[in-house]
Order: sequence, then structure tokens, then C-alpha cells
Amino acid sequence: MTEQNACYTVGIVGVGKIARDQHLPAIAANPGFRLVAAASRNAQVEHVRNYPDIDALLAAEPALDAVSLCAPPQVRYEQARAALLAGKHVMLEKPPGAGVSEVEALRALAHKQGRTLFATWHSRYGSAVEPARAWLANRTLRSVHVRWKEDVRRWHPGQQWIWEPGGLGVFDPGINALSIVTEILPRDVLLRDAALHIPSDCATPIAAELDCIDADGVPVRAEFDWRHGPVEQWEIDVDTTDGLLALSEGGKRLVIAGKPVELGAEREYPALYERFHSLIAHRIDDVDVRPLRLVADAFLLGKHIGVEAFGH
Repeated sequence: MTEQNACYTVGIVGVGKIARDQHLPAIAANPGFRLVAAASRNAQVEHVRNYPDIDALLAAEPALDAVSLCAPPQVRYEQARAALLAGKHVMLEKPPGAGVSEVEALRALAHKQGRTLFATWHSRYGSAVEPARAWLANRTLRSVHVRWKEDVRRWHPGQQWIWEPGGLGVFDPGINALSIVTEILPRDVLLRDAALHIPSDCATPIAAELDCIDADGVPVRAEFDWRHGPVEQWEIDVDTTDGLLALSEGGKRLVIAGKPVELGAEREYPALYERFHSLIAHRIDDVDVRPLRLVADAFLLGKHIGVEAFGH
């Protein structure tokens, strides 16, 4: 059997909503992976071996090929480091860590261990993203406007970790928009100013505005808000000399110069696991910290504006 056709054993760490909704179905549908173990403090996965934490999983599963880490970002560095030192290939849910330096250290460790590290950005695999990137590659840009607004109580009910340091707050969904922007625009994006609206009972923002430019000075404006509803707004508009490119529904719909673009079926997480399999087979990594760096820059350079308590 060639590496491209190999079936790798995988364990999943952190059995919450994203793991159940996306990771478990994607693994089950991919013949290149076989889920054999899970680690979680509060949940179990049927028909596999379950452990209370990653240390117990790694100690009991020496033959395991890979782990997929779906726990909150605050614990991701320690989990990924332990897995890499145990000789496992590692897949990181977004955001890949609580800070840029953590992810860079993990990349260096993965190289040293000869293992794959995959820092995933699932929104980049939306059906509209690659056609948008290809169309913009040779266009003259005028401006970019991002609107990423939703209701936190609908999408993150009872999740205290998002309000704690490293949890990113509104940037937890907002970083999806930044992952798309940094993928489809032909030049790097640089933060110039930001405003972070932080409730008095939280450590992370509930809303934010980022004013950026691309490397040629084209304005890039991003607006994130977790107080929006009941209809979500996940939109990116790129104005060009050849017309407006409008990406909406988080990367599932694309209109260029007023004309809808026919797109393929949505398969974000299946595509992530196909990519992970290919990376392992070729013994390479995929680690792009640009979206996380923009968030870090926003915390560093932005104005912190206090707002009333969220009451979570």
C-alpha cells in the first residue's frame, strides 16, 4: 500500500459541538482515516476507546498515527506538544492556538520530530473561496469590506472559555473571515487601527472593527459583532475596477459583477481531512498564522472600549 492510499489511525481530543457536528462525520466518510480513540473530560464517542484526557490516550495508544485537536485554544499548545513528542501527526482546529508564538513553536517541534502539523482554517474550503481567489488574482482592487455578525447566544451557548484570555471572543468566528480574506486577496493584509468592544465582565471583545490595508495600500475594513440577530451576516465585498465581488453565507455563495457564480457542493470538513491525509502522506506541514497574527495585532494596537456587562 502506498502512502497516498494508506489508512491512518486517528484519535480525537475534545468531544464538543464542533467535533460531533463536523469532525466525526468527516472522519467516518474518509477511507484514509480510522477513528480508534477519543479523549474528553465530559463526553465519549461510541465504538472507540475513550480516555479522560490526551495524556491517558497517548499512553494507551502507542501505535496511533494522528490526533485531531478540537478542545479550546487555551489548552491546544500543551496537547499538540504532547502529541508531537509522542510521534503523532497533529491537526489543529481553528484558531490553531491562543497565540502566534505557540503555533510557531509547534511548527518547529513538528519539523524536529518529522511529523505533520496542520493548522486548519475550515472557512477557506468553502465552495466560493477558491473561485474568488482565482478571479481576484489579476484584478485591480479598490476596497474590501467584511461584515461578520451573529448572535453569540445561538452559536456559543454556555461556553465560558470564549470570554477568557486566549478565547478570542468575537474573533472566534471573526477569524474565519480573516482566513478567507488572507486567502483570496493577492497581497498581504496589514492592520492599521482597531476598536475592541469588551464587556466589563469579560476579557475578550463582543464586537470589533478593524481598519487594515493591503500591501499596496488598498483599504480593508472588517466589522465583527456578536450582538447581531436573528439573521447572520457573513459577507465579504471586494470592489475592483472590473466590478464587485460579493462573497456571502460564510463562503457558500459568490456573485461577481452582478452575476451569481455556480459553485460545487459544500464540503469544508471532508476537504480538511483530505488535506490532512495528503500532508501526512507527503510528510509536510501546513501552518499559516496570518489570520491569527491580525487578531494579535488588533489586541496589541487596538483601542479597548468598555461596554456593559454581557451577563453570560
